Amino acid sequence: MIIAAIGIWQVVLIVALILLIFGGKKIPELMRGLGQGMNEFKKASGEDKKDDNKKEDKENDK
Repeated sequence: MIIAAIGIWQVVLIVALILLIFGGKKIPELMRGLGQGMNEFKKASGEDKKDDNKKEDKENDK
């Protein structure tokens, strides 16, 4: 796998590049936005499952 091929120095290099590109102040904002997006995605996928379960229950009642 590719993940196993990544060493500690590659991770350090990637983090350093991210800090250079975005700066220290912008990273918390980016992470907050990413977290909110993930939460919205989880809620939306959970609603789809609930809708599917309701449809199955209605079909079973017929």
